[in-house]
Amino acid sequence: MSLTPGTQSLEGFSAIGTGIYLRDIREQCQDTTSPNVILIFGWMGAQLRHLQNYTHAYTKLYPKASQIVVRCNPDVFWTTTGTRERRLMPVIDALEALHCLPSSSPAQPPPRILTHVFSNGGSLQMTLLGNMLKRKYGSALIQGFIKSALILDSCPAVGNLRTIKLAFSAVFRNPILRFIVLSMIYTMHFVGLGLSLLLGKRIMLMENLRIEMWNPRVLPWMGLHTPRLYLFSRKDKLIPWQDVTQHAEISKERGMDVHCELFEESEHVAHIRVEPERYWSSVQVIWAAAISKEKDEDKRILN
Repeated sequence: MSLTPGTQSLEGFSAIGTGIYLRDIREQCQDTTSPNVILIFGWMGAQLRHLQNYTHAYTKLYPKASQIVVRCNPDVFWTTTGTRERRLMPVIDALEALHCLPSSSPAQPPPRILTHVFSNGGSLQMTLLGNMLKRKYGSALIQGFIKSALILDSCPAVGNLRTIKLAFSAVFRNPILRFIVLSMIYTMHFVGLGLSLLLGKRIMLMENLRIEMWNPRVLPWMGLHTPRLYLFSRKDKLIPWQDVTQHAEISKERGMDVHCELFEESEHVAHIRVEPERYWSSVQVIWAAAISKEKDEDKRILN
């Protein structure tokens, strides 16, 4: 039984890798207030029909923006780092082709990148990509001033055994397969806990993930100035709102530009079904904040 996303299609996109899709729009456009690249990291087990709710909305909001969609296969939590990195290589290739990274292409205007991350699965993929980019480019990947924003939908959380069980039970409906997967996840959890206690350092996956998400340059083109928007809900059973609130507060204490939208009635990664207008308005506001900061810095440099 395969756990890979397969060759399913995403409307308006080309499949460029396993679970990776590209909508390539490279038209010359005078609009400098919209993103020209939108990077979407889906939640674990997200179906394409669910992700299309976001890609369609973004196409309407920012029609001239290319989009890269990265699905999160459940086995990302137990495969080797090498396997995960090989799967993400097409994302780097696409970013290079879209002139977001150093390459042999002629000089291009600085990119404007909007990154949208869902749940801990999407967060894991994003942090892994960030580490790959830093290793590949090092100091060559110079951060431009605020042409980016980060949206964190239903993440991050610590991830205790109860929430882990709920998350994987939602993805694996077959009781036998669910038992096998949960047994493996529980074993990894307790082995990690034991090694953490034995070695005196954190090696728990979810805890390390939360720490990495406090890095203002979680993706190399970001920084303290990058607006980050936390979207979360009191009724989310998988990602407790208290965990997200704590993460946002610590991010703010560390100097990051933090914005929060706390929903009251929506379930996990389901805020657009309950309050779509508020959701997309928040997205537009956070992007406007990124562009506004860019203009302010341009004025400072000119003066």
